[in-house]
Amino acid sequence: MQGGTRNKMAEHRFIIDSTARILVTGAGGFIGHRVVQSLRRLGFTKLRCLVRKPCHVSALGITRDVPGIDDLEILVGDLASRDDCRKAVSGTSLIYHLAAGMGRSRDRIEVDSVAATRNLLEEAAKDENVRRFALVSSFAVYDTSQLKAGAVLDERCPVEGGLQGGLDPYSYGKVRQEQLLRGYRTDERLRYTIVRPGVVYGPGMKEMSGRVGIRRLGLFLHFGGANLLPLTYVENCADAIALAGLVGGVDQEAFNLVDDDLISSAEFLRLYKANVEPLRSVYVPRIASYMLCYLGEKIVRWSSARSALPLSRKRWSNDWKGHRYSNEKAKRLLGWKPAVSMNEGLERYHQYCNMESSEWSA
Repeated sequence: MQGGTRNKMAEHRFIIDSTARILVTGAGGFIGHRVVQSLRRLGFTKLRCLVRKPCHVSALGITRDVPGIDDLEILVGDLASRDDCRKAVSGTSLIYHLAAGMGRSRDRIEVDSVAATRNLLEEAAKDENVRRFALVSSFAVYDTSQLKAGAVLDERCPVEGGLQGGLDPYSYGKVRQEQLLRGYRTDERLRYTIVRPGVVYGPGMKEMSGRVGIRRLGLFLHFGGANLLPLTYVENCADAIALAGLVGGVDQEAFNLVDDDLISSAEFLRLYKANVEPLRSVYVPRIASYMLCYLGEKIVRWSSARSALPLSRKRWSNDWKGHRYSNEKAKRLLGWKPAVSMNEGLERYHQYCNMESSEWSA
């Protein structure tokens, strides 16, 4: 990371000082352990890292040769347990909630995302020491059905309100998390921010985003075409998340996270094929992709399938209609600027994809 950009982050007025205890849920995850690293670079060492399984501790990667390591607390627990939530929240001033379910059914998401978030919020609302609750959400919450192709998807775009049809389990979980959080707005003791990353990529995440296309039977169906990808390099994303919890004057604000110099889906795929894997790919034109999504909905309904829709018109609208994206609000209010350029981020990503994950030191 570029030291100048990192040092500039510390110039902002923060709502807590470096002696305050911070909780990070999902701290062993792809983004979570980078948020821990970002906070440590900003001088915050009293960190409570909540992980669900002991094996996730190694993902933190900060237990070797790190000054002030005695202030780091690893807590293994499950947010579905009220007792674990109480232990996690106790004595903290700031909460970053990254833990979320990745199950393929709404029943699983109800436990891992919805009930877990409710438990955590209820404990946070009871603790007068908690200054802010920073939720990491997703672009998946947006309702883009009325947003025209080529229009800018920013924080003013409406969020999904209906929860009955069309939402895959992951999107459903993120929408419900945000609804639960906004339900605490009347309680002045619990202030919050929401961060909505676009497509987070980098070392640790080998698979390409579905916004580029889908692998089927040895063939890559390229749906994205000339559409811009809302990419954010994982370390840039983590820096912005850290600031969204710390910076003063942004309570009840939501922030979209994408990097500068976004590239098209076609360019991303071209670079991937040149540097990682020579995929056999077929471009699916926009009208054809829309018809496939329409048929995908019909097939699921006719077959009474209860699994997540692999193709739907909602997904087409969100992923493949062709929107533009803005990071202006995060830059203006948080003072954030991506420290890793698009070229450097893609180079690191390609390098990781060409290595065994065990050989990579993030």
